[in-house]
Amino acid sequence: MAGTRSSTRQGKNANSNSSEATAAISSNRRAGSKRKADSAPGSKAKRGKKGNEKEQKTIEETMPDKDEEEAVKDVKMGEVAKPEKAFEEAEASTDDAKNENDTPAEEQQTTKNGDSSKMDSTGQLEPEDTTQNEDEEPTGAEGNAVEESAQREDSTPSGILEKGIIYFFFRGRVGLDEPSDINEVARSYIVLRPLPHGAKLGDGPIGDAGNNRLLALPKKVLPSSAKDRFMIFVEKANCSMEDIKTTFASADYETKTAGTRHTPAAAPIGEGVYAITTTGRESHLAYILTIPSEISPVQEDVGLRERGSFVTSVKNPSYEGPANTNLPKGPNYPQDVLDEFRSLRWMPLQPKLLDFENTQFIIIGEGVDSIDKATEQSSKDGEQDKDTPLEEMEKLEREDEIRVEHLKGNDSVFEDLGLSKKEFPTLQTTW
Repeated sequence: MAGTRSSTRQGKNANSNSSEATAAISSNRRAGSKRKADSAPGSKAKRGKKGNEKEQKTIEETMPDKDEEEAVKDVKMGEVAKPEKAFEEAEASTDDAKNENDTPAEEQQTTKNGDSSKMDSTGQLEPEDTTQNEDEEPTGAEGNAVEESAQREDSTPSGILEKGIIYFFFRGRVGLDEPSDINEVARSYIVLRPLPHGAKLGDGPIGDAGNNRLLALPKKVLPSSAKDRFMIFVEKANCSMEDIKTTFASADYETKTAGTRHTPAAAPIGEGVYAITTTGRESHLAYILTIPSEISPVQEDVGLRERGSFVTSVKNPSYEGPANTNLPKGPNYPQDVLDEFRSLRWMPLQPKLLDFENTQFIIIGEGVDSIDKATEQSSKDGEQDKDTPLEEMEKLEREDEIRVEHLKGNDSVFEDLGLSKKEFPTLQTTW
């Protein structure tokens, strides 16, 4: 079995008190060892005033007193928590003005294909300089770190229904670019980027396959125990990186009563690998964080750990849910998918259901800093000498760690999603 990540983190912590010379040598440690967290967070915008802002209701204030008894019978998981009522976030789009070419016409010669280059003093055309300025912000991920491997395909266990890269974000409440605690967070998000079943990771950013999923967490935090049962819904399915960038961007909009209102940009708080697994009658969502390399106050308050997992079940849209849990519009499942629910109100999560917007599913905490329950090996995979789900996830996380190290550490989130560091906050670790 592949080694766990805890030993590498302990080794890193032991070296944190060494001399500067030793620290310089340690920075060139072997690939796969855990990185040191970035020490200098980026500058943050000033928080807006909260005086003119209406107090946002929590989920608990909008929830009814009793849960749906039928859901308890089908899922056998106890009471089902209810998400806060879906709210519409204001979107404002602005068109970028195109810069005109100010170069005098006499200094240019336009080719038949429309390309132009400057002429030197002799009248000969000089080739255009295509060298990219090192200070320019990335406009999108180029290349692809995903590599197909027949050997990896054969060793990946059937208990892993889907694997990929996972990102965690949150957005401050209206007018608050810099939340001071979890109560000033409007909503949290998860971005899933599925990979082929037999894929492994090399160097570079993750290419845009257009199969990204944006999940919204109205509760704002993740479950930390079996008593915590929170709802999640698919806000965007099969979306591109540009779609995610547009959704996460800041926006200003006008209101009749409060004037100009500001919706802050979403801030990254974590990146790692994930797997949707099955252990027979249950499905699970498990993750292992790659960045930040150490859990900080922001991650702790949101419920993120170095690794974690949740029991998952999908809601049957044919049944009305309790008050304030229904979205304005349900998922547009085809009839064959609806037939799989039969008369059940809930069923284990299948990856294909995440490809439909407004899919609602529940996540139930099952372990802190542990994914053992979600990564149990089936007897069939054991007989075929396949890796355990845990071994495959740890293998993928080590590859992601090396990849992230080569992409300037925490900035890999911007490289992967094509985000500009000038437009979005840096990875958040402190309030």
